[in-house]
Amino acid sequence: MYKISITKKGFWLMITGVAVMVLGFILMMGGGSDNPNVFNYEMFNFPRTVLSPLLIVVGVLVVAVGIMGPSCRKKDSGKDAEK
Repeated sequence: MYKISITKKGFWLMITGVAVMVLGFILMMGGGSDNPNVFNYEMFNFPRTVLSPLLIVVGVLVVAVGIMGPSCRKKDSGKDAEK
């Protein structure tokens, strides 16, 4: 049987990180204009220019911690060393 190093906590961190990234992409959507001759300054507001990229970067970092974070499993008591 193969053992994976990602724990249940790691999976939840990865799911949370992906959810945070999706929220960042949702906040980045919109801001366009229906009339191409009218410029819409709404696309330069705080959520689209600052908050969304920040949420995406935080989500990537949370996923990285979920994958590469320390394992919470106890070390084997030498059973594999005898094989």
